[in-house]
Amino acid sequence: MTLGFTQLALAAGLMLVAEGLVLALAPRRIEDLLDLLRAMSVENRRMIGLMAVAAGVAVIWLAGRAIG
Repeated sequence: MTLGFTQLALAAGLMLVAEGLVLALAPRRIEDLLDLLRAMSVENRRMIGLMAVAAGVAVIWLAGRAIG
């Protein structure tokens, strides 16, 4: 499956909508989350980031297989 500009623009737009909604609807929760992240060790933050990347790759892979 080849991703074109349209699909990349759609993905970027959906990401911005999701992040914008979180910031608009729960700004205080974002501050709490940032405080929690500051309290974590660098190693834990790195592991969370790697798990998020792995989950994202898995979702993209599964969606690609579902499309064809």
